[in-house]
Amino acid sequence: MGKYFGTDGFRGEANVNLTVEHAFKVGRFLGWYFGRNHKANIVIGKDTRRSSYMFEYSLVAGLTASGADAYLLHVTTTPSVSYVVRTEDFDCGIMISASHNPFYDNGIKIINGHGHKMEASVEELIEKYIDGETEELPLATRENVGRTIDYVAGRNRYIGYLISLATRSFKRYRIGLDCANGSASSIAKSVFDALGAKTYVINNDPDGTNINTNCGSTHIEVLQNLVREKKLDVGFAYDGDADRCIAVDENGEVVNGDLILYVCGKYLKENGRLKNDTVVTTVMSNLGLYKAFDRAGIEYEKTAVGDKYVYENMMKNGHCLGGEQSGHIIFSKHATTGDGILTSLMIMEVLTEKKMSLAALTADVRIYPQLLKNVRVADKQEARENPAVVEAIQKVEQELGEDGRILVRESGTEPVIRVMVEASEEALCEKYVNQVIDVMTRQGLVVE
Repeated sequence: MGKYFGTDGFRGEANVNLTVEHAFKVGRFLGWYFGRNHKANIVIGKDTRRSSYMFEYSLVAGLTASGADAYLLHVTTTPSVSYVVRTEDFDCGIMISASHNPFYDNGIKIINGHGHKMEASVEELIEKYIDGETEELPLATRENVGRTIDYVAGRNRYIGYLISLATRSFKRYRIGLDCANGSASSIAKSVFDALGAKTYVINNDPDGTNINTNCGSTHIEVLQNLVREKKLDVGFAYDGDADRCIAVDENGEVVNGDLILYVCGKYLKENGRLKNDTVVTTVMSNLGLYKAFDRAGIEYEKTAVGDKYVYENMMKNGHCLGGEQSGHIIFSKHATTGDGILTSLMIMEVLTEKKMSLAALTADVRIYPQLLKNVRVADKQEARENPAVVEAIQKVEQELGEDGRILVRESGTEPVIRVMVEASEEALCEKYVNQVIDVMTRQGLVVE
């Protein structure tokens, strides 16, 4: 990770550690970098945070000042920006979003011309420009100044693409959608209505400050209540920029990314469409998922946390399905990044083709109790490598043996150490997580 760019772009509290000056300089650099040999064309999307408009204008000012043309998708999802970039010959794309973070945070995600997250080498060059370590860039003048173009048509084409992927009508299904008062608000209902579903939509009225607030994939209990109260067939919850999806079955039980990988992986294998009979996961996936994959004859690989790393593994090894427990699921036949609404459609394909409920499709998986606690620290690397902490982790590993596991890792977006334990009982998870955190506290590594 760089100074500003983490595993999911440049993220921080708006006008605190991510400012309009930062955004302007990102635009200035990208407009110059991609416009050295031709007039650069760069497409921008944003989520519903109040500060997203401010950052959009700053980016546009930087891009056009460097001579690039900026195409505005307006409020849309991260995967829609990826789709438009790779299908319509843009030099790169920018998504303004802090995903599942609170409304006062924001982020700048840069997507390369192939629809993937931008290469670290380019992000490093942007960081050097932001810090004044490179020469000032030339300003465009006269007819070379860039234009700003309304490009809502690009988002509409993405909606049409999603609708085209459905294999059957959803006419007999009653489906709940939690749009997190975010990007999905502009897309999800249109897609499911067009496919014939009876939709029950909540948290679909963004006001700039309510994105992710007690709603969406990080507050799944809201959708669980809706599914139970309305006796729906299935529900889908998205995060702020709709690149992740968490489902709820007909009984109101949560179907997270691990279970989605199992349902879709097993279905694709049964139909001879799971390339290499392999699913790519991250180190955060549940032990129960791997045991279920073993029974189903499905191979699996593990990457570092981040859909960026999942996709890199998929491309390197030719796999077609991968994702994270948090709901970032990648279907490489259809997309180059996690896509929450696409994931919903792929789950619906399994339901409609197999004529089974989501609860029945997940019944073979026994998810091990898992506890994750975030510990705010002054220095992530120091906390992770502290000898007493390392010793505490090793002790837990020995006591758990093959009946569980511990994972302690640095957050890619926050000054946080994440301590996760899986075990046969919840009490054991609590015991071992607290055991490691207590050591961190005694070592003076934790900040309030």
